Amino acid sequence: MSDITLHQFQFSHYNEKARWALDYKGVAHRKRSLLPGIHILPVLWLTGQRQLPVLQEGERIIAGSGAIIAHLEQTHPTPPLFPADQGERLRALEISRWFDEEVGPAIRRAFFFDLLPEGAAASRLMTSDRDDLTALVYRALFPITSAIMRADMGVNEAGAAEGRRVTEQAFDRVAREVGPSGHLVGDRFSVADLTAAALLAPALTPPEFPVAIPEPRPRALREWNERWSAHPGGRWVLETYRRHRRPH
Repeated sequence: MSDITLHQFQFSHYNEKARWALDYKGVAHRKRSLLPGIHILPVLWLTGQRQLPVLQEGERIIAGSGAIIAHLEQTHPTPPLFPADQGERLRALEISRWFDEEVGPAIRRAFFFDLLPEGAAASRLMTSDRDDLTALVYRALFPITSAIMRADMGVNEAGAAEGRRVTEQAFDRVAREVGPSGHLVGDRFSVADLTAAALLAPALTPPEFPVAIPEPRPRALREWNERWSAHPGGRWVLETYRRHRRPH
């Protein structure tokens, strides 16, 4: 059995980025899903910080989706996510870094500003892989979890407005920069495509997104999906998932 464990949130775009890289490279691993809010103590104990995803490989701990991909490129280089050409590699890493640093936090603030008020539906989305008792307890505690998430991520009206602006900017950039090959850099799938598609996935929840979405879907999720699915950048995200998101 693999000694690689991905500590993750089930419904999270940064965690999806790490999952996708592992699956794309065919790396056997376990997934340990934690619940937002409740995750803080075990992750602090493991890593000394509070964020997921975290990859645990034997005694080695790698925190953060970007660091995880860089690690996988060294330990499991095939198929590659970093372009061989130096210029293309630098551009792919720049795009990936922009999505990580600018888009990921912004879309998260806007998305959760809309989702968290739907307490029951939001809680159900985060516990779709849990037993009924766990889901019931988590729902009862969700007002506390919601307050923690708002404080940790800066979820407020101003942050949401800025997040919507950056989200639109990100979809526009994708639509503008995608090449004839359907990729953001060069003529093959790279870390740029994976990062952009994964971090925009909450706006669209593509069919290949490897998390069961309970029905009826939260109103906020339906509205985000409807808003962005017709955007050229949204269509690119859906097509990138269809072409490259290998079964998990």
